[in-house]
Amino acid sequence: MRWTLKPKPEEKQVMAFAYELKVDPLVAFLLLQRGIDSFEAAKTFFRPELTQLHNPFLMKDMDLAVERIERAIAEGENILVYGDYDVDGTTAVALVSSYLLQYYPNVATYIPDRYGEGYGVSYAGIDFAEDNGFTLIIALDCGIKAIDKVAYAKEKGVDFIICDHHRPGESLPQAIAVLDPKRNDCNYPYDELCGCGVGFKLIQALGSRKGETIEDVIPFLDLVATAIGADIVPITGENRVLAYFGMQVINSNPRAGFRAIMQQTKKQEFTITDVVFIIAPRINAAGRMEHGQHAVNLLTETDLSQAEKLAAGIEKYNADRRELDQEITQEALLQIQQNKEEERYTSVVYKDTWHKGVIGIVASRLTETYYRPTLVFTKSGDKLAASARSVKGFDVYNALEGCADCIEQFGGHKYAAGLTLLEEQYAAFKAKFEKVVSETIDINLLTPEILIDAQIDLADITPKLMRILKQFAPFGPGNLSPVFMTDNLKDTGYAKGVGQDEKHLKLTATQYGNGPIGGIGFNLGDKLQIVANQQSFSAVYSLDENEWQGNVSLQLKLRDLH
Repeated sequence: MRWTLKPKPEEKQVMAFAYELKVDPLVAFLLLQRGIDSFEAAKTFFRPELTQLHNPFLMKDMDLAVERIERAIAEGENILVYGDYDVDGTTAVALVSSYLLQYYPNVATYIPDRYGEGYGVSYAGIDFAEDNGFTLIIALDCGIKAIDKVAYAKEKGVDFIICDHHRPGESLPQAIAVLDPKRNDCNYPYDELCGCGVGFKLIQALGSRKGETIEDVIPFLDLVATAIGADIVPITGENRVLAYFGMQVINSNPRAGFRAIMQQTKKQEFTITDVVFIIAPRINAAGRMEHGQHAVNLLTETDLSQAEKLAAGIEKYNADRRELDQEITQEALLQIQQNKEEERYTSVVYKDTWHKGVIGIVASRLTETYYRPTLVFTKSGDKLAASARSVKGFDVYNALEGCADCIEQFGGHKYAAGLTLLEEQYAAFKAKFEKVVSETIDINLLTPEILIDAQIDLADITPKLMRILKQFAPFGPGNLSPVFMTDNLKDTGYAKGVGQDEKHLKLTATQYGNGPIGGIGFNLGDKLQIVANQQSFSAVYSLDENEWQGNVSLQLKLRDLH
């Protein structure tokens, strides 16, 4: 593990900013590191307002999308709201369909089958639309590369509106409207929206034409916040505002589907991290294990008792998913060891019986173990399908472009992608991917890095500091929870391994007579010796609150020890 201290702002600037904001210099220091360097910027950061959301009509083609939907409603057309089977897609479908159904009945939803149809817009989905009299499809979180499929739909008299956030190819589908802030010719001020975020801009635009204000669409922000957290988009700019107010909805007035999931936990208040680790995996599990439509049904259900039944079914899918994920991860790790591939620049594994619904999770697990660009393949029909994951700083999408001659089709992001290829291409692809990565990756990226915001002493940690740091939330890419480093720590003698196989570390630290303060290090049980020999040690951690029998105390959430 590499420890890297972020560049320090100038001390003079820190002191002047602390004085201007009337805050502790450490808080000013952390704000400056995040690029927040004025009173106005700090006010926007700490007090997000709905007025900070951009006018949806600044997005290219938004006027065309709204006009087409309004015409469909005026003429009584059937509208099919279509989306991918992951969290971003299912929340987006739930959002747009439930919004339209408030005032127009001829709306249905469609989630492609992960196994029968695969990712994105499918010919089967278009055939379903034609067979059932749908003349307009609103595609969410997919479609930006569906050039042939949109043309196929056009021949059948089915129009498309595409709401996507993935990188476009060289040309765009011939849809009525293509809403994607990553379009080169789109001047929308913020291009990091998730698919559900683009869907939200669409309903915001539709609502504004009916005289609605932003207040009327706030109840849909619980879906947007969930998609922002699950899709790992930056929590900056407009996403920060959407996530901030979305979390308020989740904690004050969540939809029945969320309430049903949240009731299964003992938590009083959810953070966006809880959304990512509790709500999102369950929504995802439906599409992984059975069908994504189950997730849409849960997210659009308004009756709590019915939602509880649907949530119980999804809980079962999630338990099955966990079991499979552990089993396949073990098989994949064994495959790497047996092939003596521990020293490669990449991990590429394949077994025809692996469950397609969990290969993305397995790819993430392998990346945690070997920390290098990773692909996990399985059989999908007459082809092989894979999920790709990368390490921080390396663009796996670009690496796949370098292997395009071995791939049937691919799409995705810098750090996560999906692809299909013919079985006979697998060996050539595996060799080419290793070659491309080995020639282009900075060797340092193959060692995990912890970026440290500031070096502090235990004396700096106070309840007041914690109160302010909590206002830095919601946390996520672009606004991560502050990470601190402290030297010359000593344990009070009670350090121990806890949990199954004692794989976690629990300790109580002091420094120069300050403290004691508790610390918990998940998966750091192997570091017990560093602490137990009574020598001083250094720790990297974020600050957390530990609640035990009604008492709340500050604790160090340990990331690493030296």
